[in-house]
Amino acid sequence: MLETSARLLRLLSLLQARPEWTGPELAERMGVTTRTVRRDVDKLRGLDYPVEVGFGPGGGYRLGSGAALPPLLLDDDEAVAVAVTLRTAAGSGVAGTGETALAALVKLERILPARLRARITAIPVATVAPRVAATVDPAVLAAVGAACRDRRVLEIDYTARDGAPTRRHIEPIHLVAWGRRWYLVAWDRDRDDWRTLRVDRMVPRLAPDGLPTGPRFAARAVPGGDPAAFVADRVADVRPFRCVVRVAAPAERVRATIWTDQVRVEELGPDACRVRLSTDDARAAALILTGLDTDFVVESPDTLGDELRRVADRYARAVGAPRVDQPVD
Repeated sequence: MLETSARLLRLLSLLQARPEWTGPELAERMGVTTRTVRRDVDKLRGLDYPVEVGFGPGGGYRLGSGAALPPLLLDDDEAVAVAVTLRTAAGSGVAGTGETALAALVKLERILPARLRARITAIPVATVAPRVAATVDPAVLAAVGAACRDRRVLEIDYTARDGAPTRRHIEPIHLVAWGRRWYLVAWDRDRDDWRTLRVDRMVPRLAPDGLPTGPRFAARAVPGGDPAAFVADRVADVRPFRCVVRVAAPAERVRATIWTDQVRVEELGPDACRVRLSTDDARAAALILTGLDTDFVVESPDTLGDELRRVADRYARAVGAPRVDQPVD
Protein backbone atom coordinates (compact mmCIF):
# COMPACT_ATOMS: atom_id res chain seq x y z
CA MET A 1 0.00 0.00 0.00
CA LEU A 2 2.81 2.40 0.87
CA GLU A 3 4.54 1.58 -2.44
CA THR A 4 1.32 2.30 -4.35
CA SER A 5 0.80 5.63 -2.54
CA ALA A 6 4.37 6.70 -3.26
CA ARG A 7 3.90 5.77 -6.91
CA LEU A 8 0.71 7.83 -7.13
CA LEU A 9 2.52 10.84 -5.68
CA ARG A 10 5.31 10.33 -8.20
CA LEU A 11 2.76 10.16 -11.03
CA LEU A 12 1.04 13.32 -9.82
CA SER A 13 4.38 15.12 -9.65
CA LEU A 14 5.21 14.14 -13.24
CA LEU A 15 1.80 15.29 -14.50
CA GLN A 16 2.37 18.66 -12.85
CA ALA A 17 5.85 19.01 -14.35
CA ARG A 18 4.83 19.40 -17.98
CA PRO A 19 1.62 19.81 -20.06
CA GLU A 20 1.34 16.27 -21.47
CA TRP A 21 2.90 12.79 -21.25
CA THR A 22 2.42 9.67 -23.32
CA GLY A 23 1.80 6.38 -21.55
CA PRO A 24 5.19 4.91 -22.50
CA GLU A 25 7.00 8.05 -21.30
CA LEU A 26 5.34 7.85 -17.89
CA ALA A 27 6.01 4.13 -17.67
CA GLU A 28 9.70 4.65 -18.42
CA ARG A 29 10.08 7.46 -15.88
CA MET A 30 8.30 5.47 -13.16
CA GLY A 31 9.83 2.09 -13.96
CA VAL A 32 6.49 0.34 -14.44
CA THR A 33 4.37 -0.96 -17.29
CA THR A 34 1.91 1.14 -19.30
CA ARG A 35 -0.86 -1.02 -17.81
CA THR A 36 0.21 0.08 -14.31
CA VAL A 37 0.21 3.70 -15.50
CA ARG A 38 -3.38 3.31 -16.71
CA ARG A 39 -4.44 1.79 -13.37
CA ASP A 40 -2.72 4.56 -11.41
CA VAL A 41 -4.34 7.23 -13.57
CA ASP A 42 -7.73 5.66 -12.83
CA LYS A 43 -6.92 5.80 -9.10
CA LEU A 44 -6.01 9.49 -9.32
CA ARG A 45 -9.25 10.20 -11.17
CA GLY A 46 -11.09 8.29 -8.47
CA LEU A 47 -9.56 10.71 -5.96
CA ASP A 48 -11.01 13.61 -8.00
CA TYR A 49 -7.75 14.62 -9.67
CA PRO A 50 -8.71 15.94 -13.14
CA VAL A 51 -6.44 13.71 -15.25
CA GLU A 52 -7.47 13.96 -18.89
CA VAL A 53 -6.77 11.19 -21.39
CA GLY A 54 -6.29 11.88 -25.09
CA PHE A 55 -7.13 9.18 -27.59
CA GLY A 56 -5.59 8.43 -30.97
CA PRO A 57 -1.95 8.30 -32.14
CA GLY A 58 -1.06 11.62 -30.50
CA GLY A 59 -3.03 11.01 -27.31
CA GLY A 60 -1.55 11.26 -23.86
CA TYR A 61 -2.17 12.14 -20.24
CA ARG A 62 -2.52 15.68 -18.93
CA LEU A 63 -3.60 17.28 -15.65
CA GLY A 64 -6.63 19.42 -16.41
CA SER A 65 -8.33 22.12 -14.37
CA GLY A 66 -10.79 20.96 -11.75
CA ALA A 67 -13.11 22.43 -9.15
CA ALA A 68 -10.32 22.57 -6.55
CA LEU A 69 -6.57 23.14 -6.73
CA PRO A 70 -4.74 19.83 -6.24
CA PRO A 71 -1.70 19.69 -3.97
CA LEU A 72 1.50 20.82 -5.67
CA LEU A 73 4.53 18.56 -5.35
CA LEU A 74 7.81 20.50 -5.44
CA ASP A 75 11.39 19.33 -5.32
CA ASP A 76 13.94 21.17 -3.16
CA ASP A 77 15.07 23.65 -5.82
CA GLU A 78 11.48 24.41 -6.88
CA ALA A 79 10.42 25.04 -3.28
CA VAL A 80 13.30 27.47 -2.71
CA ALA A 81 12.53 29.28 -5.99
CA VAL A 82 8.85 29.64 -5.08
CA ALA A 83 9.64 30.95 -1.59
CA VAL A 84 12.11 33.55 -2.85
CA THR A 85 9.64 34.65 -5.53
CA LEU A 86 6.88 35.07 -2.94
CA ARG A 87 9.18 37.24 -0.84
CA THR A 88 9.69 39.61 -3.75
CA ALA A 89 6.06 39.65 -4.93
CA ALA A 90 5.12 42.72 -2.87
CA GLY A 91 6.96 44.94 -5.33
CA SER A 92 5.65 43.32 -8.49
CA GLY A 93 3.13 46.02 -9.39
CA VAL A 94 0.27 43.51 -9.48
CA ALA A 95 -2.70 44.69 -7.44
CA GLY A 96 -3.46 42.77 -4.25
CA THR A 97 -0.48 40.42 -4.39
CA GLY A 98 1.40 41.67 -1.31
CA GLU A 99 -0.73 40.20 1.49
CA THR A 100 -1.67 37.16 -0.61
CA ALA A 101 1.97 36.36 -1.31
CA LEU A 102 2.80 36.70 2.39
CA ALA A 103 -0.01 34.32 3.36
CA ALA A 104 1.20 31.75 0.81
CA LEU A 105 4.79 32.12 2.04
CA VAL A 106 3.73 31.49 5.65
CA LYS A 107 1.97 28.27 4.59
CA LEU A 108 4.97 27.13 2.57
CA GLU A 109 7.60 27.86 5.22
CA ARG A 110 5.52 26.06 7.86
CA ILE A 111 5.93 22.72 6.06
CA LEU A 112 9.44 23.15 4.67
CA PRO A 113 12.24 20.97 6.08
CA ALA A 114 14.80 22.83 8.18
CA ARG A 115 17.47 22.47 5.48
CA LEU A 116 15.30 24.34 2.98
CA ARG A 117 14.34 27.08 5.44
CA ALA A 118 18.04 27.66 5.99
CA ARG A 119 18.64 27.96 2.25
CA ILE A 120 15.83 30.49 1.88
CA THR A 121 16.86 32.68 4.81
CA ALA A 122 20.42 32.70 3.47
CA ILE A 123 19.24 34.63 0.40
CA PRO A 124 18.97 38.34 1.32
CA VAL A 125 15.86 39.67 -0.40
CA ALA A 126 14.25 43.04 0.27
CA THR A 127 11.57 44.89 -1.67
CA VAL A 128 10.87 48.57 -1.77
CA ALA A 129 7.48 49.64 -3.06
CA PRO A 130 7.86 52.31 -5.79
CA ARG A 131 6.55 55.78 -5.04
CA VAL A 132 4.45 55.84 -8.19
CA ALA A 133 3.29 52.57 -9.68
CA ALA A 134 0.44 51.64 -11.95
CA THR A 135 -1.03 48.43 -10.58
CA VAL A 136 -2.23 45.63 -12.81
CA ASP A 137 -5.34 43.55 -12.24
CA PRO A 138 -4.09 39.96 -11.66
CA ALA A 139 -7.03 38.57 -13.64
CA VAL A 140 -6.12 40.73 -16.64
CA LEU A 141 -2.45 39.75 -16.37
CA ALA A 142 -3.39 36.06 -16.22
CA ALA A 143 -5.77 36.36 -19.18
CA VAL A 144 -3.19 38.18 -21.32
CA GLY A 145 -0.56 35.61 -20.35
CA ALA A 146 -2.93 32.79 -21.37
CA ALA A 147 -3.53 34.49 -24.73
CA CYS A 148 0.25 34.71 -25.29
CA ARG A 149 0.67 31.04 -24.37
CA ASP A 150 -2.24 29.77 -26.49
CA ARG A 151 -1.60 32.20 -29.40
CA ARG A 152 -5.15 33.56 -29.37
CA VAL A 153 -6.21 36.92 -30.79
CA LEU A 154 -7.35 39.39 -28.12
CA GLU A 155 -9.97 42.07 -28.53
CA ILE A 156 -9.21 44.83 -26.02
CA ASP A 157 -10.44 48.25 -24.97
CA TYR A 158 -7.29 50.32 -24.60
CA THR A 159 -6.61 53.79 -23.23
CA ALA A 160 -3.95 55.47 -25.36
CA ARG A 161 -1.19 57.69 -23.99
CA ASP A 162 -3.28 60.82 -24.63
CA GLY A 163 -6.27 59.34 -22.77
CA ALA A 164 -8.27 58.48 -25.88
CA PRO A 165 -10.21 55.18 -25.70
CA THR A 166 -9.57 52.73 -28.55
CA ARG A 167 -10.71 49.25 -29.58
CA ARG A 168 -7.98 46.95 -30.81
CA HIS A 169 -7.58 43.44 -32.17
CA ILE A 170 -4.12 42.19 -31.31
CA GLU A 171 -1.95 39.10 -31.50
CA PRO A 172 -0.31 39.00 -28.04
CA ILE A 173 3.26 37.72 -28.23
CA HIS A 174 5.11 38.36 -24.96
CA LEU A 175 4.65 39.98 -21.53
CA VAL A 176 7.53 42.08 -20.22
CA ALA A 177 7.94 43.59 -16.73
CA TRP A 178 9.89 46.81 -17.32
CA GLY A 179 10.65 49.22 -14.53
CA ARG A 180 7.46 49.66 -12.51
CA ARG A 181 5.03 48.52 -15.20
CA TRP A 182 3.89 45.50 -17.23
CA TYR A 183 3.97 45.75 -21.02
CA LEU A 184 2.64 43.50 -23.77
CA VAL A 185 4.46 43.10 -27.06
CA ALA A 186 1.76 42.51 -29.67
CA TRP A 187 0.97 42.68 -33.36
CA ASP A 188 -1.89 45.13 -33.90
CA ARG A 189 -4.12 43.74 -36.65
CA ASP A 190 -5.98 47.01 -37.14
CA ARG A 191 -2.78 49.03 -37.61
CA ASP A 192 -0.77 46.25 -39.26
CA ASP A 193 2.22 46.99 -37.05
CA TRP A 194 3.96 46.07 -33.82
CA ARG A 195 2.82 47.76 -30.61
CA THR A 196 4.04 47.95 -27.01
CA LEU A 197 0.93 48.19 -24.81
CA ARG A 198 0.68 48.88 -21.09
CA VAL A 199 -1.30 46.11 -19.42
CA ASP A 200 -2.76 48.46 -16.79
CA ARG A 201 -4.45 50.43 -19.61
CA MET A 202 -6.19 47.48 -21.26
CA VAL A 203 -9.47 45.69 -20.65
CA PRO A 204 -9.58 42.42 -22.62
CA ARG A 205 -12.90 41.01 -23.79
CA LEU A 206 -13.02 37.47 -22.38
CA ALA A 207 -15.31 34.48 -22.00
CA PRO A 208 -17.31 34.10 -18.74
CA ASP A 209 -14.56 31.86 -17.36
CA GLY A 210 -12.02 34.69 -17.80
CA LEU A 211 -10.13 33.05 -20.68
CA PRO A 212 -9.51 34.44 -24.18
CA THR A 213 -11.61 32.89 -26.95
CA GLY A 214 -10.29 34.59 -30.08
CA PRO A 215 -9.03 32.63 -33.08
CA ARG A 216 -5.57 31.16 -32.98
CA PHE A 217 -2.75 32.82 -34.91
CA ALA A 218 0.66 31.79 -36.17
CA ALA A 219 3.46 33.07 -33.96
CA ARG A 220 5.47 36.04 -35.25
CA ALA A 221 9.09 36.79 -34.42
CA VAL A 222 9.54 39.96 -32.36
CA PRO A 223 11.78 42.48 -34.20
CA GLY A 224 15.33 41.90 -33.00
CA GLY A 225 14.33 38.61 -31.37
CA ASP A 226 14.38 39.94 -27.79
CA PRO A 227 11.01 41.11 -26.35
CA ALA A 228 12.68 42.86 -23.39
CA ALA A 229 15.03 44.82 -25.66
CA PHE A 230 12.10 45.68 -27.93
CA VAL A 231 10.13 47.12 -24.99
CA ALA A 232 13.18 48.98 -23.67
CA ASP A 233 13.66 50.63 -27.05
CA ARG A 234 9.99 51.66 -27.27
CA VAL A 235 9.40 53.00 -23.75
CA ALA A 236 12.72 54.72 -23.04
CA ASP A 237 11.62 58.08 -24.45
CA VAL A 238 7.91 58.43 -23.74
CA ARG A 239 8.18 61.36 -21.29
CA PRO A 240 8.09 64.98 -22.49
CA PHE A 241 11.58 66.21 -21.51
CA ARG A 242 14.48 64.57 -23.33
CA CYS A 243 18.17 65.24 -22.93
CA VAL A 244 21.53 63.86 -24.05
CA VAL A 245 24.69 63.93 -21.94
CA ARG A 246 28.17 62.47 -22.31
CA VAL A 247 29.24 60.72 -19.10
CA ALA A 248 32.81 60.00 -18.02
CA ALA A 249 32.09 56.50 -16.72
CA PRO A 250 31.67 52.97 -18.12
CA ALA A 251 28.28 52.28 -19.67
CA GLU A 252 27.72 49.24 -17.43
CA ARG A 253 28.21 51.32 -14.27
CA VAL A 254 25.87 54.04 -15.50
CA ARG A 255 23.14 51.50 -16.33
CA ALA A 256 23.40 50.07 -12.83
CA THR A 257 23.23 53.54 -11.21
CA ILE A 258 20.34 55.22 -13.04
CA TRP A 259 17.13 54.10 -11.36
CA THR A 260 14.64 55.21 -14.03
CA ASP A 261 13.60 52.93 -16.90
CA GLN A 262 13.37 55.93 -19.28
CA VAL A 263 17.00 55.81 -20.38
CA ARG A 264 19.26 54.58 -23.16
CA VAL A 265 22.99 54.19 -22.62
CA GLU A 266 25.38 54.07 -25.59
CA GLU A 267 28.91 52.85 -24.97
CA LEU A 268 31.59 55.20 -26.33
CA GLY A 269 34.64 53.51 -24.84
CA PRO A 270 35.87 51.78 -21.69
CA ASP A 271 35.32 54.91 -19.56
CA ALA A 272 32.75 56.94 -21.48
CA CYS A 273 29.15 56.63 -22.63
CA ARG A 274 26.32 58.73 -24.01
CA VAL A 275 23.07 58.83 -22.01
CA ARG A 276 19.71 59.67 -23.58
CA LEU A 277 17.30 60.38 -20.78
CA SER A 278 13.55 60.98 -20.82
CA THR A 279 11.88 62.60 -17.79
CA ASP A 280 8.93 64.78 -16.88
CA ASP A 281 11.02 67.97 -16.81
CA ALA A 282 14.57 69.38 -16.59
CA ARG A 283 14.45 69.33 -12.79
CA ALA A 284 13.93 65.56 -12.71
CA ALA A 285 16.74 65.04 -15.24
CA ALA A 286 19.14 67.16 -13.15
CA LEU A 287 18.30 65.10 -10.06
CA ILE A 288 19.01 61.81 -11.84
CA LEU A 289 22.26 63.03 -13.39
CA THR A 290 23.51 64.46 -10.09
CA GLY A 291 23.03 61.00 -8.60
CA LEU A 292 25.58 59.54 -11.03
CA ASP A 293 28.37 61.04 -8.88
CA THR A 294 30.67 61.43 -11.90
CA ASP A 295 31.55 64.08 -14.48
CA PHE A 296 29.31 64.61 -17.47
CA VAL A 297 28.84 67.15 -20.29
CA VAL A 298 25.45 68.34 -21.51
CA GLU A 299 24.99 67.88 -25.27
CA SER A 300 21.33 68.96 -25.40
CA PRO A 301 19.12 70.81 -24.65
CA ASP A 302 20.29 74.18 -23.28
CA THR A 303 17.46 74.19 -20.73
CA LEU A 304 19.13 71.29 -18.92
CA GLY A 305 22.27 73.41 -18.50
CA ASP A 306 20.17 76.24 -17.08
CA GLU A 307 18.59 73.85 -14.56
CA LEU A 308 21.97 72.41 -13.53
CA ARG A 309 23.32 75.94 -12.89
CA ARG A 310 20.27 76.67 -10.73
CA VAL A 311 20.87 73.49 -8.72
CA ALA A 312 24.58 74.26 -8.41
CA ASP A 313 23.78 77.73 -7.06
CA ARG A 314 21.55 76.18 -4.41
CA TYR A 315 24.32 73.79 -3.35
CA ALA A 316 26.81 76.66 -3.28
CA ARG A 317 24.55 78.74 -1.02
CA ALA A 318 24.15 75.75 1.29
CA VAL A 319 27.87 75.84 2.12
CA GLY A 320 28.40 79.62 1.83
CA ALA A 321 30.40 79.32 -1.40
CA PRO A 322 30.28 81.77 -4.32
CA ARG A 323 27.63 81.30 -6.97
CA VAL A 324 28.77 79.23 -9.95
CA ASP A 325 28.50 82.29 -12.22
CA GLN A 326 30.16 84.62 -9.65
CA PRO A 327 33.94 85.21 -10.10
CA VAL A 328 36.24 84.21 -7.25
CA ASP A 329 38.69 86.88 -5.96
